[in-house]
Amino acid sequence: MIFLKTREEIEIMRNAAQLVSKTLAMLAPMVKPGITPIHLDKLAEEFIRDHGATPVFKGYKGGRGVPDFPATLCFSVNEVVVHGIPGNVPLKNGDIASIDCGVKLNGYVGDHAYTFAVGEIKPEVQKLIDVTKESLYKGIEQMITGNRIGDISYAIQQHAEKHKYGVVRELIGHGLGKNLHEEPEVPNYGKKTDGPKLKEGMVIAIEPMINMGRKDIKALKDGWTIVTTDGLPSAHFEHDVAFIDGKADILSNYQIIEQAIELAKY
Repeated sequence: MIFLKTREEIEIMRNAAQLVSKTLAMLAPMVKPGITPIHLDKLAEEFIRDHGATPVFKGYKGGRGVPDFPATLCFSVNEVVVHGIPGNVPLKNGDIASIDCGVKLNGYVGDHAYTFAVGEIKPEVQKLIDVTKESLYKGIEQMITGNRIGDISYAIQQHAEKHKYGVVRELIGHGLGKNLHEEPEVPNYGKKTDGPKLKEGMVIAIEPMINMGRKDIKALKDGWTIVTTDGLPSAHFEHDVAFIDGKADILSNYQIIEQAIELAKY
């Protein structure tokens, strides 16, 4: 069942999404060679709790035989697609780090992600990041009256595959609200006419996960970490988006993250 949100609920969700944006912006200047993901995870949890929210990933239930997720951030480096567990291995020059963060604030969830370059990265890796981010916005552009979820999915897939990248099939976007994962499912591939019709008050997390090589992925033994099977890098961007007055209203905010990245260069 798809839970449509009132304007009041959407404003609460905007606050939650903006707190995720602020958390990622706080971390951005520190995503540099030598820093450990586990240290950034600790800072993120403190920041979120200091702002009256709780991390929604920490303690998230795993599948059968899989322990609960142990961290505030999903911290995915290089060939890790998503759900990387922050560890003690320092980031190094040339890495890319996809940081996915979720909070619950005043009963509603914010959940979005950004892929960071660590130091100087190869041009072909920067292109992967750029195209993945472009794919996200291509999908968002399809949130207009009369369209369906499939129109979003198709636009993302077409843009990524135009650049010969692999679009992950097994992991998808989702509805968002009082729970982290709600209906509808929002795949990053599909046909224009598929899926539920966009309706006023729908809030979704659109999150292309795009691989430099093949689309194929596998899970590591920890039950959480998902990696590319060919070992090539993967990028991940995610926005929380509401459908209001027949168009997209992006609740999360990349601008403050990118401002923090730019300021850290000086």
